[in-house]
Amino acid sequence: MRQTQQDDLAVLPGRSGMRRAFFASLTGTALEWYDFAVYSAAAALVFGDLFFPSQDPLTGTLLAFSTYAVGYVSRPLGGFVFGRLGDVIGRKKVLIATLVLIGAATFLIGLLPAYDTVGIAASIALVVLRFAQGVGVGGEWGGAVLLSSEFGDPRRRGFYASAAQIGPPAGNLLANGVLAALGALLTEDQFMSWGWRVAFLLSGLLVGFGLWIRAKLEETPVFKAMEAEQSRPEAPIREVLTTQPRALCAAILCRVAPDVLYAMFTVFVLTYATDRLGMPRGSALTAVLIGSLLQVLLIPLAGAVSDRVNRRLLYGCSAVAAGVWPFVFFLMVDAGSWILLMFGVIVGLAIHSFMYGPQAAFIAEQFSPRLRYTGSSLAYTLAGLIGGAVAPLLFTALLSFYDSWVPLAFYIAVTAAVTIVGLCLGRDSAQAEDEDARLTAAQQSESAARAL
Repeated sequence: MRQTQQDDLAVLPGRSGMRRAFFASLTGTALEWYDFAVYSAAAALVFGDLFFPSQDPLTGTLLAFSTYAVGYVSRPLGGFVFGRLGDVIGRKKVLIATLVLIGAATFLIGLLPAYDTVGIAASIALVVLRFAQGVGVGGEWGGAVLLSSEFGDPRRRGFYASAAQIGPPAGNLLANGVLAALGALLTEDQFMSWGWRVAFLLSGLLVGFGLWIRAKLEETPVFKAMEAEQSRPEAPIREVLTTQPRALCAAILCRVAPDVLYAMFTVFVLTYATDRLGMPRGSALTAVLIGSLLQVLLIPLAGAVSDRVNRRLLYGCSAVAAGVWPFVFFLMVDAGSWILLMFGVIVGLAIHSFMYGPQAAFIAEQFSPRLRYTGSSLAYTLAGLIGGAVAPLLFTALLSFYDSWVPLAFYIAVTAAVTIVGLCLGRDSAQAEDEDARLTAAQQSESAARAL
């Protein structure tokens, strides 16, 4: 009987289907995170002057990072709305909707007039569009994880689920690469006047490409099985909150340190390097660019490793490293060396990769298949409120108040401890749930074929 189940699993959905789902999850998420990351970099480098002018540069940066945080605050709305729909109407439809939403918002940011043209209306419009970006990203992540992991072999969930995790560094790589190229080709005045807009307007082309890829996919085998068994939840949010509170808590807490560490080494490091260390903008962007390129390779590697060792143990060891590395990093870079900055960013993002690679699989495994989109989306978005949303603000405020990097390093160490608590609360992989769902979908497809 077990051999029969394995044979069924082997033919559904097939290696080509797995590869298409992996690629669609990776590219779609990368395109959405390009949109999100290009805003993050612009908030550190441009928006303080253009949309929040102030005599004090630090005040302008704080206000710009406040709009950065809006993108995290709005994520729970996307998680609640799109997460619920993903368990009710399907993964594919929701993923197309989120891609359109975030792409349109990013394109419109590229068309916004600056503060010196329309005044406070420019700042308000920027916040509204940033809010829309966050809603789209909040509904995207959970579906992208399930798209690849539910098509893939449950025994290799760490690797297949990492497709969605490659998206943020790939998007960050693309966004910072575009900004770095524009910075190199244009003068400072040209970049501040119109050059930064090019990076946002490119979103229109990228979203069209992403839609073309996702429209060709079928629904995942797990959701097909839910439809066949008529087991789709009617009130998935309520079910998650009432029947799986420990799973939700574990999934939320395990995300905190990765979010904060990523904000440090891809967002705040740009401000620290340019304002505190006096390095050129291009040097700081190049360091992040190289670190993000390495992450594109390390994240799937970390996901694959987590399929062969205990996933929680790998994640936990990486969280310990995340708590220690900032102390080393700041001591190195305060010498003002770009080489040391680059090395510090690379190591920081490598540590992040070995938390982030296994993270998608670990979070998905906390919830039963019929509540997985909702549970994963809620965990992802709620964790953002206490992790990535406030991190750049706290980094900037702590540095301003104490005039020292020490409180920043201690802050990251505390978030690492929070993540370890979340890992202790979680459970290990439950492959049988997915195998049963995939078997049901295979039997349903076979029955439909015989009927024809």
